[in-house]
Amino acid sequence: MPLFGKRANLPVACLALLAALVPDHHEVTLIDENVEDIDFDRVAGADLVCLTGMSIQGRRLIEILEEVKSRGVMVVVGGPMATVEPEALGALADVIFVGEADETWPQFLRDWEQGRHQSRYEQQEKTDVTRLPLPRINLLKADRYMFGSLQISRGCPFTCEFCDIIVTFGRRPRLKTSEQVLAELESFERAGLKIVFVVDDNLIGNKKAIKTVLRDIIQWQQERAYPLTLFTEASLDLAEDEELMELMGLANFQSVFIGIETPNEDSLRETKKHQNVRPSAGTLLERVHRVQQHGIDVWCGMIVGFDHDDPSIFGVMPKFLAEARISAALIGMLHAIPTTPLYDRLKQAGRLHEDDASDKYGTNVIPLGMSPKELREGFVQVTQECYAADAYFQRLDAQFVDENFKFTLHHLPYWTSHRWAWAKRCFLNYCRFVVVALRLLRFVADATLRSRYRKQLSRVLRARWSEPHILFTYALKVATHYHYAAIARALQESQRNGDALPNAGRSFSRVKRRVEVQAAA
Repeated sequence: MPLFGKRANLPVACLALLAALVPDHHEVTLIDENVEDIDFDRVAGADLVCLTGMSIQGRRLIEILEEVKSRGVMVVVGGPMATVEPEALGALADVIFVGEADETWPQFLRDWEQGRHQSRYEQQEKTDVTRLPLPRINLLKADRYMFGSLQISRGCPFTCEFCDIIVTFGRRPRLKTSEQVLAELESFERAGLKIVFVVDDNLIGNKKAIKTVLRDIIQWQQERAYPLTLFTEASLDLAEDEELMELMGLANFQSVFIGIETPNEDSLRETKKHQNVRPSAGTLLERVHRVQQHGIDVWCGMIVGFDHDDPSIFGVMPKFLAEARISAALIGMLHAIPTTPLYDRLKQAGRLHEDDASDKYGTNVIPLGMSPKELREGFVQVTQECYAADAYFQRLDAQFVDENFKFTLHHLPYWTSHRWAWAKRCFLNYCRFVVVALRLLRFVADATLRSRYRKQLSRVLRARWSEPHILFTYALKVATHYHYAAIARALQESQRNGDALPNAGRSFSRVKRRVEVQAAA
């Protein structure tokens, strides 16, 4: 992030929405610890301090709660951790919110004003997202983020055992209206955020409904010469719907994050990831390549430690990613989140580590096909192998140089009647490529990495010099490797020193002490 003068990837989408749900007669301040430090003296002057955070941020969340409470300020907490682990926070907060809070949050504010609020609010019905107000993006420090964050839908129709999405949001996807979505896109454009992450856990959970929204996004983009670049998360069955892939490309969704999880089909069946095991739809590799061939870059999440995994998975996974031509793969160990079917099953079987062992081994799951030590060491091994410069750039070049990958947007007939907009876009992308390349070559301290980045940038410049949008995207992916290299280095150091892994459950907050805070005066 410092390479681009930014402090965080994107704002947590709920912050601006929570602010919009506060009545106008209150003054609201948003504080995101990803982009600014908390001024506790200032916070102490608020009438009400409201926190949200994930389980992985738990220790920092508790620190903030304790600090605010010590100053005598009323404090409430909600969000993912409060929903799946309310017992860990309930004693520290004056009020706790469990589950969605789009209705209970305004209800609490009315109760609070009248001096009769409850200590716990749990929304009984799922939110009608078509009634949500426009998030107050103007309250965010937008210039400190790389991307904007927009939610179109909630819920997922699938039943993946390890996932808490269906516990919190349910299995029936609920979508905002096109009018709501377009208004939010306009607010991000006004804020100067030209790249927007659609944070839906599965954008295509309701394929019929999302196609209508996508058609309206396409019209909005074309009326403005495509001012925004979008990316999102979706299930692998995207590859089974030609029309949907075409619409996403036309709407300028340039990348999609897919939960592939593992090339081990037995593990996929075990975790009820049935949408990834459909022989009639093709192999995992065939479906990934189908999405790529439709001009959408694929990122993926991968997990090690399923019951059907043995140590051989640590050799199989790098080979799969190379054949899939996926450079950006987020790899983690299986973790059992409270409230999920996986957690309940493992708890009943006595296969959950206590906190200290969770920190030591990086997960609360006691694996079946290997020892906890083998899982930890194998996880570090597979990240070292997959994030090594040779492996990463082999995957990147296989897609962008050897396969000549093209985004849908950049070969549309649309541009023949919008030549000036096309020329402007090309010029800006050439400039962006130069800026990113120069920053990489100037600020990366590791001489070996810097030399490799120079080699990669030179290669893509020779191969795709006439396509500035590809040059810019490639340069961003080179910068992304810098991030992965840092992760691999931190994991290796932790392994060598026998420390807790830096991304291990709540212990991650030791390394990344960040959480989102809303202070309402």
